[in-house]
This record gives sequence, C-alpha cells and structure tokens, in this order.
Amino acid sequence: MAEKRIASDNGIRRLPRYLRILEQMDEQGVERISSAELGRMIGFSASQIRTDFNNFGSFGQQGYGYEVSSLCREIRQVLGMDRGFRAILVGVGNLGRALICNFDFCKLGLHLIAAVDVDPALLGKEIHGLPVLSVDAAVELIEKERIDLAILTVPKIVARQAADRLAAAGIRAIWNFTNTEVADSASGLLVEDMNFDDSLLTLMHYMKNCKETETRPKEMEGAHQRKADADARKKHEKECENFR
Repeated sequence: MAEKRIASDNGIRRLPRYLRILEQMDEQGVERISSAELGRMIGFSASQIRTDFNNFGSFGQQGYGYEVSSLCREIRQVLGMDRGFRAILVGVGNLGRALICNFDFCKLGLHLIAAVDVDPALLGKEIHGLPVLSVDAAVELIEKERIDLAILTVPKIVARQAADRLAAAGIRAIWNFTNTEVADSASGLLVEDMNFDDSLLTLMHYMKNCKETETRPKEMEGAHQRKADADARKKHEKECENFR
C-alpha cells in the first residue's frame, strides 16, 4: 500500500458519501468501477476521487479501476467502522428518542450501550431495548466500560456542563445536537456539531439564489420589452410629426 498522506477535512467528509454509493453498487453485484464512473454518479471529478483515495493509500490499479467490495472494506477501516467504538446517548427527549428508535448505529459500527437522563420517571426503564441511566450511573459506566463517544441531545442551557462532566469521566468525542458550542481547545474533546440552524439556513440561501436565477430572465425580458415599447412610441411620434 502506498504511503498515506494528510487528508483534508473536506476529503474525509466525502468518504461516507463514496461509501454509501459503493455499498449500493456492491449490493447490485457490481464488481469494479473506475474513478470516472464513480465521479459521474456522485458529481465529482475523477481526479478529485483519485486524490481523496490516494490520501489513505493505493486502493486501485491504473487501467483497472477499483474493486468495489475491497474499496468498501478499505473505506470502512479508514472511517473507523471496524474499531468497535462504544457510545451513550445523553438526553432522552424527543430528539434523543428519535435517534434511539430510528438511527441504525450498528450499521456504522457504533455500539450504543445506554441512554442517560435526569428525569426520575425514566430511570431504570428501557427505550427500544436501551437502559436509561442516571448521570452518576453513566459516569461509572464510562469509567468502567471505557465508553468512547457521547451523543448529546440535552437542552442547550445545560449542554456545556454536560459536556464538561462527560469529558472528565473519560469521553473522547461528542456528537453534539444541542445547537450550541460545548468544547474549547483546552478540553481535548473531539466534537462534531450537528447544527440544524446552519443546515437549514444554508439550504435557504441556495433556494434564494435559485429563485433569483429563475426570475432574472423574466425581469430582463420585461426590461427589454419596455425599451422596445418606448422605442416604438418614439418612432410613431416622429412619423406623426413628419406627417404634420
């Protein structure tokens, strides 16, 4: 395997998308694919795809392309899906419940061990087969079982406090759904923010631009028509003046 290079954050974030498409192809029985073919399916250039893959090793052969099943396996390893990471979910409100009941953590190689909440009515119960623990019990579990990651879905007013306590207990990373910052550079935490405001506003920006692009030709057409009408009126007035 070729020497690995330092990959950009954007390159890393493209890998799950590659994997999603490649897994679909693997399920359909496709055995081999070129960077050009994959690029046409995803909308990236072939050179971009080769650069992304080369950052993590030599996955294909020139003139042969990539073996789909092998490439899927390599990308899963790069993304840490084979590491058996363990997680807890902190905050069993509507969003927390939705993630527990609907998100396929196992498919991504992440083992969700327990949920955590402060509501006495929930403690000791199970949600979708997952035990709900108190904060103290969760801290003990993190220290004993070496939990790697916390999924944070608490109200943002207590998010920073919760993150600090999780980090002190030994949590290495947080998947943050609280729409607020929960870590500073000194904490050592890896934080992936899932900010719904950012995502929606980005979409709205593109919607606005699309709308402006759609209306601009009509506006220009109207301006051209108004100019043509004005020219016609001037011509008519001039002809009438000459006639008089």
